[in-house]
Amino acid sequence: MQNRVAITGFGAISAAGLGADALWDTAVTGTSRIGALDVPRLDRLRVRIAAAVNDFRPEEHLSREELQRTDRFAHFTHVAAAEAIRQSGILPEQLAGPRSAAIVGTGIGGMTTMDESYAQFFAGERRLDPFTIPKVMPSAGASHLSIVHKITGPSFAVSSACSSGTQAIGLGMQMIRHGLVDRALVGGSEASLTAATLKSWELMRVLSPDKCRPFSRDRNGLVLGEGAGIFVLESEASMKARNARPLAWLSGYGTSSDARDIIQPDEEGAARAMQLALMDAGLEPGEIGYINAHGTGTILNDINESAAIRRVFGQSTPVIPVSSVKQLIGHTLGASGALEFVVTVKSLIEKTCPPHTNLTEPDPRCDLHLPKESVGLAPSKAVLCNSFAFGGVNASLVATRVVD
Repeated sequence: MQNRVAITGFGAISAAGLGADALWDTAVTGTSRIGALDVPRLDRLRVRIAAAVNDFRPEEHLSREELQRTDRFAHFTHVAAAEAIRQSGILPEQLAGPRSAAIVGTGIGGMTTMDESYAQFFAGERRLDPFTIPKVMPSAGASHLSIVHKITGPSFAVSSACSSGTQAIGLGMQMIRHGLVDRALVGGSEASLTAATLKSWELMRVLSPDKCRPFSRDRNGLVLGEGAGIFVLESEASMKARNARPLAWLSGYGTSSDARDIIQPDEEGAARAMQLALMDAGLEPGEIGYINAHGTGTILNDINESAAIRRVFGQSTPVIPVSSVKQLIGHTLGASGALEFVVTVKSLIEKTCPPHTNLTEPDPRCDLHLPKESVGLAPSKAVLCNSFAFGGVNASLVATRVVD
């Protein structure tokens, strides 16, 4: 018999600010956190907007030694995890040991360090950071969580582009279900707002110069962001043993590969991930009351995701509220699924579906229910969160409400 998996804590850091509550407030009020970007070598860019984590002082959260050995994406990981742990109420000795896991998704890893190191090297500087390698490696976020919290069970990174955070959460859930571990710190983190990174996205011609408008006829691309979302997952038995209560149940996970194209999305693959998540949760399409869409604001993704949702939800599609948080906090790449799942779980807890606020004229090929104002979520309904990535990697998560 599989273990039921509880969400007992979650934390976030994003352009909305520090904390999951700041992220939820941004989502439910539809307040955009996208603005002018301030990074070195900005003069080489055409697009100069992003959703950055401003006024973040890592020295307030990490020790001097930790700061010397970690990149910005690992800083975000630490901060989001600390919030999740506080909310869960789990004690250090309960989290430590071989029955816990640390799994963190990231699309790129220590890009801030990598960018600066290359700039210094090609400028001819001789004194470079000796900790460049441990800062850059994608597994650094998970490794530092395992060190700080003395987690001696499985510890690794998931790197599958924009599905990284979602797959990390799903893998943690599966490990708990099958008794490999009792609890896990899972999620995603990304900090890649550098001039070189943005120039690479510019060359693909997918960056918007002004605003992210998912599913709108006049959408003109995505806006990059940064941040982290981390969850504490526990088996029902582990949670009950310490007299804790779940915030929600993590009930379904589905993932698929298009096996078609490295960039262009595929409707069938995206639909299959949602179908697998529903099957895993034991739910019918009509039992989903809110969909947090991948919703990047690019032409191909929005059309593909809309078609996939219609394929899966059929006659229920016109009545299921759909929204994308990327229009507010940007596309955070490997962290996007985790941050968006924070919003998705909060919608379940607060019984509210956040609005889709940047919609101008709807694209007829994206005929979804995109409410411009918050709407109530029926108590009987579950929620679903999508992530679709370059490489044809699709992942979906389903959360269900705690019933007293």
